[in-house]
Amino acid sequence: METTFRGNELDGAVMTTRLDAVVNWARKNSLWPLPFGTACCAIEFMSVMASKYDLSRFGAEAMRFSPRQSDMMMVLGTVTNKMAPVLRTIYAQMAEPKWVLSVGVCASSGGMYRTYATLQGIDRVIPVDVYIPGCPPRPESMIYGVMKLQEKIEQESLSMRKDHIARFYESLDRQRELERGKDLTGHQAVHEMILEAAGRGAATIF
Repeated sequence: METTFRGNELDGAVMTTRLDAVVNWARKNSLWPLPFGTACCAIEFMSVMASKYDLSRFGAEAMRFSPRQSDMMMVLGTVTNKMAPVLRTIYAQMAEPKWVLSVGVCASSGGMYRTYATLQGIDRVIPVDVYIPGCPPRPESMIYGVMKLQEKIEQESLSMRKDHIARFYESLDRQRELERGKDLTGHQAVHEMILEAAGRGAATIF
């Protein structure tokens, strides 16, 4: 039997779009958070997940403490230099594509801890997508940060995110080479990579 469509009979039955748009729509509304809480910012995060603020309104209520089941890391608090290789390992184990929110001044820039022991910004060792200021930031600020991340995801292309993550894995291979070749610990290898990057005038090791 032959079917013939005429005029506007297809209106409302067919929709055209881009693959990037459909995939990013699904990604931005199904974020699975992984809290990396080390200080007072983590206490504020607890209220974000509670009923008053309710992060589930943004499709991000499926909080997981396993990196293999998460795709949005929220670094909440101070990160020391010795914790840097641990942070990189957790980021590497996360499901792709993956995003990072740097929550509070300590995670973003070292905050008030201008010491040799404190990492002066996690963006030196892992890619960061959104920075949330404050000490500690209010729950509303964290929710706004998640909304800005959703906007960023909406505008990304699939290949751009893949290249973004690939650069990190290249730096992770470099870290492993230093650990094996010079018999260094993870902390020592990351520290040497930070010094190498500073010598090139780069702010990050990836």
